[in-house]
Amino acid sequence: MTQPQLAEAAKLGLSTVVDFERSRRAVSDDKVDAIRSALEAAGVEFIAENGGGAGVRLRKSGA
Repeated sequence: MTQPQLAEAAKLGLSTVVDFERSRRAVSDDKVDAIRSALEAAGVEFIAENGGGAGVRLRKSGA
């Protein structure tokens, strides 16, 4: 997913996504939530800390 696609899916400005990814400025919690929701809708699963470290993966097809 490109930054413009993520910005559109999250209904945010491209500069917000770019600044968040590059840690240029603090992004509000509601905007981070919008980014996370857009990624989850695209099939990304966020994995909680389970002793092996937090992470992400793509959801299995059909799941």
